Amino acid sequence: MGIGTGIALLLIGLTLTLRVVEVDIPWVDDYRLGILLTIMGVGAIALVLVMTSMRRRQTHVIERDR
Repeated sequence: MGIGTGIALLLIGLTLTLRVVEVDIPWVDDYRLGILLTIMGVGAIALVLVMTSMRRRQTHVIERDR
């Protein structure tokens, strides 16, 4: 899951939360589904950013014999 997936979840969640589009699913509330997808999108973006920063901090030690 990359940053694109997080952005897609965030946009779909905000679209449902702000009631730009209404989905007619009888057992699902659009607003609550939008909130859930928004939280998941923000979490996915945060997770990708943390994983990327951890990958950049790695240092390599080279031992040389004389």
